[in-house]
Amino acid sequence: MALIAGPTSSGKSALALALAEKHNGTVINADSMQVYADLRVLTARPPVEEEKRAPHRLFGHVDGAEAYSAARWAAEARAAIQEAHKDSRLPILVGGTGMYLRTLVEGIAPVPEIDSIIRAEVRSLAVADAHAELSRLDPATAARLKPADTARVSRALEVVRSTGKSLGEWQAERHGGIHAEVRIAATILLPDKTWLADRIDRRFRHMVKVASAEVEALLARTDVPDDAPVLRAIGVREIGLALSGESNLDEAHFAGSLATRQYAKRQYTWFRRQPPPEWERTEETQTNRLVEQFETKLL
Repeated sequence: MALIAGPTSSGKSALALALAEKHNGTVINADSMQVYADLRVLTARPPVEEEKRAPHRLFGHVDGAEAYSAARWAAEARAAIQEAHKDSRLPILVGGTGMYLRTLVEGIAPVPEIDSIIRAEVRSLAVADAHAELSRLDPATAARLKPADTARVSRALEVVRSTGKSLGEWQAERHGGIHAEVRIAATILLPDKTWLADRIDRRFRHMVKVASAEVEALLARTDVPDDAPVLRAIGVREIGLALSGESNLDEAHFAGSLATRQYAKRQYTWFRRQPPPEWERTEETQTNRLVEQFETKLL
């Protein structure tokens, strides 16, 4: 199995398609926003003409009103990998969502269902109070989380309150990963940061011009909850403000580009440090050279 990872705009999709065309591959999405049907342009999903050049799986198959999880993705990705192998095709995982890749490769922590009353109590706390409580009950997890990270602090606190075990203890019991079943040939794209920032800026400038219609359609839906993950896609809020007259497209471009660069910086740090050391890191940006490099790992 081939795996291509890295920050947004680093050239992952182009490499995946080139590899798929040369090696009879199936491209399998590992990006948490590209699963949604509503935002093809804004999430940089492969265009229709590229999807016709090789089989693509787990792209745009989830409605924006649905909540989607790493666990569900991992199960679907496993099935897509098995389908590719059955058809004598090379599975090519491609994406920048580290949590998805870790869940698939390493497995899922068997955290029990959280008591609904405890969850409601935790979610009602101010993040500072939740972090203080987490520091008392699970100081190790509290120390590694940012005090203002509402979602992760709340999750860690509800787990330790509901189960009596820390989130770290549960994560140490991960099972169901594919690392022992499938040989993984991995490349992580970590291009020059100045090159990446310029590419992000140019790409988002184009997105702002052409993605307004899909953002407007998404925001007009009455069945999409206010906390739906799809609404957290970078550009939805920025373009939405421009559509409502609270800003303009130039301001949307500036804000969206900045948010994307900040996101790419976090991805860059994660992919440099977290994946296994044997996963190759490269600064190369030329697709043809990357394909050549990849081929030595597929032998």
